[in-house]
Amino acid sequence: MLKENFNELQIFLVVARERSFTKAAGKLGVSQSALSHAMKALEERLNIRLLTRTTRSVAPTGAGERIIACLEPRIADLEQELESLVQLNGTASGNIRLSAGEHAARSLVWPKLKPFLREYPEINLELVVDNGFVDIVEGRFDAGIRLGESVDKDMIAVRIGPDMRMAVVGAPSYFAANPAPETPHELQNHRCINMRLPTAGGLYHWEFEKEGKPLRVRVEGQVTFNLQAERIDAALSGFGIACIPEDRVQDYIKSGELIQVLHDWSPSFPGYYLYYPSRKQHPPAFALMIDALRYQE
Repeated sequence: MLKENFNELQIFLVVARERSFTKAAGKLGVSQSALSHAMKALEERLNIRLLTRTTRSVAPTGAGERIIACLEPRIADLEQELESLVQLNGTASGNIRLSAGEHAARSLVWPKLKPFLREYPEINLELVVDNGFVDIVEGRFDAGIRLGESVDKDMIAVRIGPDMRMAVVGAPSYFAANPAPETPHELQNHRCINMRLPTAGGLYHWEFEKEGKPLRVRVEGQVTFNLQAERIDAALSGFGIACIPEDRVQDYIKSGELIQVLHDWSPSFPGYYLYYPSRKQHPPAFALMIDALRYQE
């Protein structure tokens, strides 16, 4: 009885998470009819309706939500203990899910984790790149990576990168036809390459600072992108002035393909941090990954 209930409760958790018998069947590698039969047997055995089914979706009932709240932390504890036992054999293993923005993933996270993953071939990484502000608990991520100023205070935060600075740049061909701005206010007289914010959907207001006084400027231009790679390409192609993380355009500045302006108006700010909930338990592989990412001054 206990074994049957445990297996079926695990199936119930997957169906409830996926909100679909089809998706749950694919994840578990069994047929949809087998899942449906298992759920029906569990509900009959417990004499409780756990799922509300419609033609398009599946959702847990109130009783189902109570069982989920009870089961999930206990199964997480069990998985944690099993991972710990594996470590006793001297081989680090496990699955790690990370959420990171495009810039952090390309310039910092993936370059640092490539040698780490070669050293620990039994550790599996899923790196989901999303420039929006992701709820890592709801998204079932082990951790997220964002700028330090964006991390909630109730999260454990580990610094993984140096302070950053934005660079205001344009192509020589653009500045040949347009005098370089000497103050941020003069950007309003220029074609600028805008950035669409992923979460709110608005346009990014360029941020400056001089003598401790912050300044935000709204710019206009012909093109708008939500990704950095396209903004860099547009700047290189002479479509206007762009505001890009300095490390992404340093090589272009050195080669003369881009010209940096307003350098003394561009302040440094806290770089990237890995963050995760204080109440969440993690396998030993997670601690190894943190050490691999941790910033060393």
